[in-house]
Amino acid sequence: MKQLIECVPNFSEGRDMSVIKTITDEIEQVEGVRLLDVDPGAATNRTVVTLVGTPDAVIEAAFRAIKKASEVIDMSKHHGEHPRFGATDVCPLVPISNITMEETAVYAHKLAERVGKELEIPVYCYESAALIPERRNLANCRSGEYEGLPKKLEDPHWKPDFGPARFNPRIGAIAVGARDFLVAYNINLNTTSTRRANSVAFDIREKGRPVREGNPITGKIKKDEQGHEIWIPGALKACKAIGWFIEEYGIAQVSINLTNISITPVHEAFEVSCQKAQERGMRVSGSELVGLVPKKAMIDAGKYFLRKQQRSVGISEDEIIKIAVKSLGLDDLKPFNPHEKIIEYLLQNSDDKKLVSMTAEGFANETASESAAPGGGSVSAYMAALGVSLGTMVANLSSHKAGWDERWEEFSIWAEKGQRLKDELLFLVDEDTRAFNKIMDAFGLPKGTEAEKAMRSEAIQAATRYAIEVPFRTMQKAYESFEIIRAMVEHGNPNSVTDAGVGALCVRSAVIGAYLNVKVNGAGFKDKVFLDAIMKEADELVMKAKTTEDSILAEVNAKISK
Repeated sequence: MKQLIECVPNFSEGRDMSVIKTITDEIEQVEGVRLLDVDPGAATNRTVVTLVGTPDAVIEAAFRAIKKASEVIDMSKHHGEHPRFGATDVCPLVPISNITMEETAVYAHKLAERVGKELEIPVYCYESAALIPERRNLANCRSGEYEGLPKKLEDPHWKPDFGPARFNPRIGAIAVGARDFLVAYNINLNTTSTRRANSVAFDIREKGRPVREGNPITGKIKKDEQGHEIWIPGALKACKAIGWFIEEYGIAQVSINLTNISITPVHEAFEVSCQKAQERGMRVSGSELVGLVPKKAMIDAGKYFLRKQQRSVGISEDEIIKIAVKSLGLDDLKPFNPHEKIIEYLLQNSDDKKLVSMTAEGFANETASESAAPGGGSVSAYMAALGVSLGTMVANLSSHKAGWDERWEEFSIWAEKGQRLKDELLFLVDEDTRAFNKIMDAFGLPKGTEAEKAMRSEAIQAATRYAIEVPFRTMQKAYESFEIIRAMVEHGNPNSVTDAGVGALCVRSAVIGAYLNVKVNGAGFKDKVFLDAIMKEADELVMKAKTTEDSILAEVNAKISK
């Protein structure tokens, strides 16, 4: 699965779009990166840019953009309302998919080191990339702003993490960080009162509300014996919120920034807001996501509401997201299109023709055509996907069976496991074809010189190894599917036992079909140690698949005969 990170550089120019375009043009030239948003602000004289891609590509794009900004922005002439201390003021990296915060921080350090060394810009690392605890807070790094930077750089305590402790009046300094994804999220209330919306905001936000003397709104804030203001914390961590009235919609909203959705996810913010609004005589009519959201946030929300309804979470991704949209009321004010709001969907290449996106008829026609792909490997992976899907179907039917209400979670766990296997097997349908195409590409490399011949031979061997590994992975995942199918034969809805039996037939055929591809692709592979080891495991999987299928079918037939 591809690793994805988001990068949100803030450039100290928000009025001259020709300057901004010269910076964003640098980003768009990097393969593996997609420019998602460019948001200039005239009053702040600042532009927030959002790009997403694979880590190395994002680092390259960010570096090029920072370099170009240092050439086209003159900080000595900059004025704006937002705090700033550099041409590229901040450059945070955000983990999006299949990457940890720790790994993201490593990439932030890599970018910071390169900026400091090659561009000679003073760099401070903040948030999860902070190398000094005091610098974790961005406000500390940027204290004094651009005007105070010359004196700050003379202070040994504020020596940059990377780059020279030298003031460059054109460029200033930069803060490079790693932080969690920030979700801008608004709760819709059935009121027009900003004050009442604020009361809910103060109930939920981490900062909470101050304790006042006398009037709870205008009274003087109470202080403790040390002279510190006394505050009552709100219900949600990593949450900033305020109430406002939206004239366009004619309602008041609680405007929320969720600064760490692993601490306070979207669905929790919604549920607590509903509770607090109800306590104050109001009702939440829906909500609104501003900007983009990671797919995981929507999946987590959908599964939360499904479990709340005591329903199986082992359903398709599309259905889970549909439940999230309806439960959160994200279509309350305007239609919500997941393919325009979820980051991972925006990154999908619509031009990439996937076999699994075809209709059943289209897949059959493509297989039957004169094209060499899809071949047996892809079809084997698809058979396995169908097999585990049948097992998953039985699990979902069982979770809804009348009289089995107390067992819904048992079958939900099986169905969720089946969905994961199904998704991986569907990925392998196309990956097998891609592996075949890589071999064809390798054979098409030039071979005019000895160097070209050596490079071509190396490429063929690398592609061949991958073409062995992919169907072997199909064998492994197909065999894992037997566990779900057997459980459904033994414990699932007895009215669907034959469906599980057909699943076993599909899975057994998939294991043997993928085995044939492992074997044929290994015929010309030179690394015999690797080949012997993988063929030994493949032989064992075939034998176990046949034995498992026989035992499952015996049990199916026994249940049918009762």
